[in-house]
Amino acid sequence: MALVILEVFVALFCFLLLLYCFRNKDGSSPKSFPFVGMMPELLLNIHRIHEWCADTLETCKGTFVFEGPWFAKMSMVMTCDPANIHYVMSSNFSNFGKGPEYKKIFDILGDGIFNADTDVWKNQRLVAHGFIKHQRFHKYLLRTTRAKVENGLIPIIDHVARQGLVVNLEDIFQRFTLDSVCILVTGYDPRCLSLESPRVLFAKAVDDASEAIFYRHVRPESFVKLQNWLNMGQEHKYRKACEVLDGIIAKYICQKRKELNELNDEVGVDLLTSYIAEEKSAGFTHDDKFLRDTILNMMIAGRDTIGSALTWSIWLVSRHPIVENKIIEELQSKIPAQETKKRRLFNVEEVKDLVYLHAALCEALRLYPPIPFNHKEPLEPDVLPSGHQVHPYMKILFNVYSMGRMKSVWGEDCLEFKPERWINERGGIKHEPSYKFPCFGAGPRACLGKDMAFVQMKAVVSAIVYNYCIHVSEETPVIPAISVILHTKNGLMTRISTRWD
Repeated sequence: MALVILEVFVALFCFLLLLYCFRNKDGSSPKSFPFVGMMPELLLNIHRIHEWCADTLETCKGTFVFEGPWFAKMSMVMTCDPANIHYVMSSNFSNFGKGPEYKKIFDILGDGIFNADTDVWKNQRLVAHGFIKHQRFHKYLLRTTRAKVENGLIPIIDHVARQGLVVNLEDIFQRFTLDSVCILVTGYDPRCLSLESPRVLFAKAVDDASEAIFYRHVRPESFVKLQNWLNMGQEHKYRKACEVLDGIIAKYICQKRKELNELNDEVGVDLLTSYIAEEKSAGFTHDDKFLRDTILNMMIAGRDTIGSALTWSIWLVSRHPIVENKIIEELQSKIPAQETKKRRLFNVEEVKDLVYLHAALCEALRLYPPIPFNHKEPLEPDVLPSGHQVHPYMKILFNVYSMGRMKSVWGEDCLEFKPERWINERGGIKHEPSYKFPCFGAGPRACLGKDMAFVQMKAVVSAIVYNYCIHVSEETPVIPAISVILHTKNGLMTRISTRWD
């Protein structure tokens, strides 16, 4: 038995050594081998997948065709060329849907807005747009965000600062955003953000599902099906995650149906209430599956993306004292002189038009977009502006992470954290087209929650940067995790001290 294990180990070692010897060394596009395509190079770089994609796309002038194993149907066009993104997302939008492959990979989202295509998507977006942009919801957003920062986030940060603890700030932000988005979407506060740091089943389930979904992108479909059939590995974790999420959402829907009597126009209204209230006014009933898909799509989108954006924003600002000081000075310019250098929380109205704060957030999103990649499929054969031919069932993968690192797009200083690139000559915010900065999507499918995200990010970042000094641990490297959401691999381990006495 020991001899068999040794033989397997030696064979595996020789295989990996062979891959290493034949790895790409000359900076050209990835090497393609018979039968296995470019899979060997992908496997060798899976631990640094985001950087590998950026390096490869820089070398290939923004676009290349990834050739998967001949039996796996994994070939795709990978691009961060703004012209290609504009073509697919806007000018020829009708020919590029999410496609059946997308829905298969992200089946946890059901028939929700992120998976839907054609008229189903149009109808869902129209309804969601009406709810999210309504004045009632905006009031609710402002009130609940302020309350969660003041009564949830700040007490935790104060406790950590007083005790001199090392804390994972990313975990705190994820708890904050889960509480916030759950309140906005369902009307219920799970109270994940507390000194007790309770175990959060929803968060663990979403993280497990996100990891499994990432590996669905880089593994042959047959291997994924085998794991699913055997109920093992990533697919086992994925199945368990789906069960947890289904149970949590079902509980919220059942509870809301029981207690819903009337809407309060003064305090705003959560989205689940809005959807159920729509049933009464329109004379029909949304089934629980529709509500489950809709609510889960919105909760996952809000929790993960804003939490990721806050983590990378605070990390970048903490590493750039000049940027930090400029944000503080801009915040102080909005308050009376006698109130400066004192602890303060800022209202949404005070921070919504701050140029440098907005620029710093955009710059963080450029370098570390919460959704590092996305993909589409053509309905009919087509040719991209880059000259690459695409056909149905061939994925076009947009690498948003790589785009922020392209010299051809953002200039020679593209790797620098430089908020000034977002400020125009008149001192206002410089508008960049969405196909150059697709962090919030582009074209007809642009993110409905963009304004909501900036409200929450500005509320948190202004509170943290103005009132505290963040000291990131040098012992724990801050690098991206392997996931469809750009979390950190090891967390954001920090010590926190108060800025004002």
